[in-house]
Amino acid sequence: MIELEGLVRRYGEREALSDVSLSLHAGQTLVVFGPNGAGKTTLLRILSTLLRPHSGGVTVLGYSLPDEAWAVRGRVGLLGHEPLLYRELTARENLRFHARLHGVGEERVEELLAAVALTDRADEPLKTLSRGMVQRAAVARATLHDPELLLLDEPRANLDPAARELVEPLIGPGTDPARPRTRVISSHDPAGGLAEADLVLGLRGGVPVLLSEAADVSRAQIAELYR
Repeated sequence: MIELEGLVRRYGEREALSDVSLSLHAGQTLVVFGPNGAGKTTLLRILSTLLRPHSGGVTVLGYSLPDEAWAVRGRVGLLGHEPLLYRELTARENLRFHARLHGVGEERVEELLAAVALTDRADEPLKTLSRGMVQRAAVARATLHDPELLLLDEPRANLDPAARELVEPLIGPGTDPARPRTRVISSHDPAGGLAEADLVLGLRGGVPVLLSEAADVSRAQIAELYR
């Protein structure tokens, strides 16, 4: 699903990602740990085709980036720090807009509004809703087209325990053993992140300092990334 070989991304003269190489297979979850500014969000934006790598090989869903980005965009779901929603529009209007982009029917919009418990508030402008409600709408937007690859940047931020339970069926590992979800998740939560990871990448200053199967990683190793 993902192949990285010597990935480098710079902002000016600063390398945000330096020589990142890994493989992620279908149905696996990669969890990326590291302090703020470590390169986690940059990595997700490259995988989602929003940023171009400066050098190295990036293959997503069998397509080379950035040259074949057009073939990837409709098959990936990105949930970032920004909800990628129009604040002047309602939750229902936002989802209908994205549904048209992906060729998704109205029934899917209503299904997701119900899934994230927003049906009763779906016709209010997003700017009037709480951060938690906006985050739930963003989860619905990211999963609207049932993407093959989910890219999740601290996806449970701003969500209380009840809301986390609501979105778990949408962004969790999935319940269909024939089609487990493939996910890349950035996290600051060692316990929760390790619990859902198959593969762990630790970044510090854009440099990969930890890459291992999750079963071989301890919380102490994750904590060391933040020192």
